[in-house]
Amino acid sequence: MESSWNLETYLANGVESIVKEILHATLRDPKESLFMAGFARSSKIGTARRNDMEAQGHHIPPFLIASISSQCNLHCKGCYARSNGTCTEGLPTGLLSSKDWQRIFEEAESLGIGFILLAGGEPFMRRDVLEKAGKIPNILFPIFTNGTLLDKSSLALLKQCRNLIPIFSIEGEQEKNDLRRGDGVYQKVTDAMENIKKERLLFGVSVTVTTQNLTEVTGDKFLQDLESRGCKIIIFVEYVPVTEDSRSLAPGEKERAYLSSRLAMLRNSNFSLVLISFPGDEKSSGGCLAAGRGFFHIDPRGDAQPCPFSPYSDCNLKEIPLLQALESQFFKDLQQHDVLKDEHAGGCVLFERRNQVEEILQSEQ
Repeated sequence: MESSWNLETYLANGVESIVKEILHATLRDPKESLFMAGFARSSKIGTARRNDMEAQGHHIPPFLIASISSQCNLHCKGCYARSNGTCTEGLPTGLLSSKDWQRIFEEAESLGIGFILLAGGEPFMRRDVLEKAGKIPNILFPIFTNGTLLDKSSLALLKQCRNLIPIFSIEGEQEKNDLRRGDGVYQKVTDAMENIKKERLLFGVSVTVTTQNLTEVTGDKFLQDLESRGCKIIIFVEYVPVTEDSRSLAPGEKERAYLSSRLAMLRNSNFSLVLISFPGDEKSSGGCLAAGRGFFHIDPRGDAQPCPFSPYSDCNLKEIPLLQALESQFFKDLQQHDVLKDEHAGGCVLFERRNQVEEILQSEQ
């Protein structure tokens, strides 16, 4: 039943619940199953570390989001990263180096963090950082990628470092996908999926859900097609309206109810894929899990931010360790003001309440 689904429990147990589902989904692929079985053991150690830190008064979330690149080779319509300045044109400056990222990843491992979602920009434009991540097998690194840069060298890296898992962004079937992401992108990303499948590697997809594609991306045809291509995980992310003229694309209550009921039916069926929905699944956890409650975001320059859709910060990881960033006053204030539990119209409460978030940050200064 849907009432048994609780994202906070899913995350509070480290990544063990997710890992078990992925392990089950990879049983037909011996190498992937062997890796995931080993990682399942590592995730239990990570959970124990976080529990120890909790006993000492330090709340450690089970995962982080790290935007490692400020550049992208695509110009998708309504891109939040370009809208908030995370993704920029020209030669970037002030970015975290690969050594900076290595230190952050190692500190995360020591704290018991088991998942670090790598985003951008386009993460495959920072091969140097991906190589550093690949050397830390006790952390699973889902790489949120557009899939167009997955060449033979990238495949070799993924084959060597099985803790790097590509999560391909796709908006539906070819017409709807290419309308937002550009002509020919659908073919490139599905070709990338086929190449991953040939190498018997684990991959998933991330679907930005809008009012225009909701029924298509939750329909049997689309889901069965992904399953047949070898996909094991689908992450549904509600569209955040970065401009006023795009608000019509953001799912409303009717669309959210449809998505929730559809996922509940799929989870209770024989459908084999792991399904996660943001922020829909957060409702079972009493609100948004950002600002260190369940995760936080690190931008390409090292700013510690509540989430990718809320680009505000009072500290930078070039200057302080990860644990200190987790316990920033800004994050504490967001939690104490209960802004994370507010009702909202878009796909992100902190984006919807950005004026309030800015006021909280300014009150510290």
